[in-house]
Amino acid sequence: MPANVVVPEMGESIVDARIAKWLKREGEAVSAGEALVELETDKIDVEVGAPQGGVLQKITRGPGDDVKIGEVIGVVDTSVPSLEAAPPASAAQARATPEPAAVPSDDEKTRATPSARRLADQHDVEISGLKGTGEAGRVTRKDVESYIAARPGEGAQAQQPPAAMPTVTWPVQPAVSPTPWPEAPLSGRAAEPPAGERREERIRMSKRRATIARRLVEAQRTAAMLTTFNEVDMTGIVSLRERRKQIFKEKHGVSLGIASFFVKAAIGALRAFPRVNAEIQGDEMVLKHYYDIGVAVGAAEGLVVPVLRDADRMSFAAIELKIREFAKKATDGTLTLEDLRGGTFTITNGGVFGSLVSTPIINPPQVGILGLHKIQDRPVAIDGQVEVRPMMYLALTYDHRIVDGAEAVRFLVRVKELAEDPGTLLLES
Repeated sequence: MPANVVVPEMGESIVDARIAKWLKREGEAVSAGEALVELETDKIDVEVGAPQGGVLQKITRGPGDDVKIGEVIGVVDTSVPSLEAAPPASAAQARATPEPAAVPSDDEKTRATPSARRLADQHDVEISGLKGTGEAGRVTRKDVESYIAARPGEGAQAQQPPAAMPTVTWPVQPAVSPTPWPEAPLSGRAAEPPAGERREERIRMSKRRATIARRLVEAQRTAAMLTTFNEVDMTGIVSLRERRKQIFKEKHGVSLGIASFFVKAAIGALRAFPRVNAEIQGDEMVLKHYYDIGVAVGAAEGLVVPVLRDADRMSFAAIELKIREFAKKATDGTLTLEDLRGGTFTITNGGVFGSLVSTPIINPPQVGILGLHKIQDRPVAIDGQVEVRPMMYLALTYDHRIVDGAEAVRFLVRVKELAEDPGTLLLES
């Protein structure tokens, strides 16, 4: 009796997926729950297991195909014992005994994240030879990157993993270095361009990258977005971190970064200006009296925004530990839908890439996003004297349909006031 392999429900915000890779071939034996196919969605990559034991009789949708939730992508013949392979359909009547199933390769037996498998394929790395550091020994993308970096002659070319500390960021368009012009010949005749200098490459966008592109354009088209700016004197935070960093790390096992300060400062400002923590549904404003703060994290497959659930109830240490956990999971490709679900307000930090100022784009259906930037020593006037202080520009992009300009400016001023007096943040936490 056949059992259909269908695209599973993966959360109310995910309606389709893309087939990345089939892990089994037609005619191969499978056991119930065994991973058959990898799916790529706009948020996470998932493996779909066999609904029952038997033989993978038919694959109806191949790698690269976009499929809908609930769509049939394969069929498992459960009438054939899972230790045997089904004969090809064209020869089913001519054979009385099915052929033995092909023995899965070591790579197919090894548990690995989809992004790890793709990177391994690109660099001809045998997954089976790697020791996984993920959950239950699963090979992660970082494991593959580390192996590639250590391989003789390839360390410089390997894609380097992110730093151990979390990277909170907004996607930044990479700089493109122009191809140098060839020197003009001394004669009047133009030289032919060297071979390869005009090469083009066509790469299909990943499901996540395509969704990011669509959502950013959608946000600009549907929201009345404006950005207001201010600057914050980081002397208080820098000084407090310097005094407390060693004790904090010894006690909590994580460094004290700036993220927790601005999460707390943002929550303080959201309490004072609740419409920045709202969303529009039809002709109604939905004011949210809870604080699920999204932190934009750069991952290999594109931007993701995991959420600090009930961040107002979290300590500084809990925030720093959770952000570090999110960064590692983003690198390993192990973020879950629960990690990414919801969010009432987002914080992004382009300063980790050296950005001095930028205009972040709202993450719908939210109506506000706070952008942090590079901390830079600048001369400022303090009580009539010029002093050099560590300064940072802040940017708040907001939806003018629900947030007034004066309200947005006052919100950002409140963030500035709280950040410049970190003792207040500690008392209010």
